[in-house]
Amino acid sequence: MKKLLLGASAAIAMFAVTGAQAGTLDDVKAKGEVACVVSTGVAGFAYTDADGNWKGFDADFCRATAAAVLGDPNKVKFVTSTGKTRFTILNSGEGDVLWRNTTWTYVRDVDVKLAFQGVNYYDGQGFMVPKKLGVSSAKELDGASVCIQTGTTTELNLADYFRSNGIKYEPVPIETNDEARTNYLAGRCDVYTTDASGLAATRSTFEAPGDHVLLPEIISKEPLGPATRHGDDNWSDVVRWVLNATVTAEELGVTQANVDDMVKNPGKNSEINRLLGTEGELGAMLGLNKDWAHQVIKAVGNYGEIFERNIGPKTPIGLERGLNALWSQGGLIYSPPFR
Repeated sequence: MKKLLLGASAAIAMFAVTGAQAGTLDDVKAKGEVACVVSTGVAGFAYTDADGNWKGFDADFCRATAAAVLGDPNKVKFVTSTGKTRFTILNSGEGDVLWRNTTWTYVRDVDVKLAFQGVNYYDGQGFMVPKKLGVSSAKELDGASVCIQTGTTTELNLADYFRSNGIKYEPVPIETNDEARTNYLAGRCDVYTTDASGLAATRSTFEAPGDHVLLPEIISKEPLGPATRHGDDNWSDVVRWVLNATVTAEELGVTQANVDDMVKNPGKNSEINRLLGTEGELGAMLGLNKDWAHQVIKAVGNYGEIFERNIGPKTPIGLERGLNALWSQGGLIYSPPFR
């Protein structure tokens, strides 16, 4: 889900130049927690369980960041945000990092002054409709009412797609995923459009998921990833390499189950040893303890484990790895080397 936020860019740029100079890493260490900006609730990605505990793919990356910096994955303050508020929350300093299904775009990178630190999920915008509608393609949606989150690039993608295909639609504006779910199930819109992963997540919460279908069209590129503020390179490095550590761990066969043993009994693979801090001084270069990546993997596992546990084929979300498989397995997930 994507936000343009053009009007506030000047104020955000001013903060990015001045506020970030304080040093987010030092601030996080001083306050003893990571303020992590997440969604208001998307099944599988960021949601609260019956006990109020945050769970999901994005929530695990929040915990990974806290584990790396503070040695404790539980030292996270989850800051909820809508599509309209997420960037303001981050750039105002209320949040330290944004781990929220957010697309890396030119405008956000350059004008909104976000610093994206890689891609943790390759996505694309899709459409969900009730099976009883009898529709098999988005091109058959002429005249349909469409639930769409306001203030997002989803709006622009939708307008472009319908215009290019010579069909019309009636927008039904909503603010949050929960609001979209309510309106869609109540029949106030024929179609719900957002990132395909979000559609699968939302459908998994329905009483009868099989009564709803995801249409085959994917109408955009939506590389989702973590963001920090412009002007704080050290903190940006930390967030980027937390993501890279989970990817490299999967590449090298380092798991939540074996990471402690690999630290106690280092092998001959120097990249594993550098990753886990038993060789070299990579942690010090970031301003972190030498075992920072060990703490990340011990807390949440490698990238594949995070994916499979939260959104993979065996979960109610049921997402295949696809483009999010490792580069060595036909996907796009790739980390620079730890050397």
